[in-house]
Amino acid sequence: MSLMRQEASEAPEAVARFLTRNATALADLGRRLRKLDPPVVLTSARGSSDNAAGYLKYLTEIALGIPCASVGASVASIYAAPLRVQNGLSVTISQSGKSPDIVALQDAARRSGALTVAIVNVDDSPAARSADICLPLHAGAERSVAATKSFIVSLVAAAAIIAEWSADEDLKSALSALPDQLARACALQWPGFVDCAVKAESLYVLGRGPSYPIAAETALKLKETCAIHAEAYSAAEVMHGPLELVEPGFPLLVYAQDDAALPGTRAAVERLKAMGADVGVAGGNWPVIAASHPLLSPIPMIQTAYLEIERVAQALGRNPDAPRQLRKVTETL
Repeated sequence: MSLMRQEASEAPEAVARFLTRNATALADLGRRLRKLDPPVVLTSARGSSDNAAGYLKYLTEIALGIPCASVGASVASIYAAPLRVQNGLSVTISQSGKSPDIVALQDAARRSGALTVAIVNVDDSPAARSADICLPLHAGAERSVAATKSFIVSLVAAAAIIAEWSADEDLKSALSALPDQLARACALQWPGFVDCAVKAESLYVLGRGPSYPIAAETALKLKETCAIHAEAYSAAEVMHGPLELVEPGFPLLVYAQDDAALPGTRAAVERLKAMGADVGVAGGNWPVIAASHPLLSPIPMIQTAYLEIERVAQALGRNPDAPRQLRKVTETL
C-alpha cells in the first residue's frame, strides 16, 4: 500500500480528532468573529492549501456574504506593500507552516490590524507561533509528497470556522457526521475512471461553487502524482475559451454536488456529452456519499477521488509518494 493511500484512508479519524480537540477553540473563535464582524477575509496559502482556502472563500461568501480573497504572498514577502485590512480576518492554511512568504503575508496582515488565524499541521511552526489563533489540524505525520488527509482536515477546519461564526447549528451537526461519511467514501470506486485517466493526454476537471476548489485540487493531484495534464474550470467558465479544446473522446471529470448549482452543472454535462466528450460525473454515473449539509458535499467527493487518483498512479507505474520534481515542503519567498 502506498503512503498516499494509507494517509488518505486516515482522513476520517483525522477529521474526528480535529473537531474534538479544537471544539473549545472553534467556539471561542466564532464568538470573537461575531463580535469583531470582519468586513473582509483574506487567505494566505499555496498549493493544496490554497485550494482549501478557495473552499473557505466560497463558504464565507455563500454563508456570510463577506468577500474573501486569496492574496498573493509576494505582495508582502517581495514587494513589502502595506496592507489595509484593519478589523479584517486573515486565515493562513499550511501543512508545514514554514514557507517564508506565507508567514510574511500573515505578519503583514496582523500589523495592519487583522485578526490572524493559522490552520497548520505543525503547531510549533513559524505560522502557528506568529498567529493570534492557531487551529492545529491534528492530522498526524504525512510522509507522502501528495497531501491528502491534511487537505481534507483543512476543508473541515474552514467549514467549522464558518459554522461557528454564523452560529449555524445545522452545519455544526453535519460536521459531526463527516467522519462516518468519509469512511464510507473510502470504499467507493468510480467505474472507468482509471482506464480513462491512464489514456488521457489532457483532461478537464469541473466544479461549481464549493466544488470548484475541489476540482482544482483533483487537477493538481493528477499532475503531481500521475504526470497527467489536468486543468480545473468552473462548469460555467469552461463554456467560454476552454470549450474549444473539447472534441470527441475528450475526458472530463465533473463534480455535481446537490445544491443550487446542480441544474447548471447538469446542463453543462449534457452539452459536453453532445459534443462527444467522455464525461464522468461524481454525483451522476459515479457514486458519492452524500454529506448532511450542501456546503459539505465536496468533502466526501475528494475523499473518494484521492484513492482513485492513487490507483491511476499505480496503473501508470508511478510512485504517488515521490514525484520526480517535488518535495514535501516547499519554501518560497
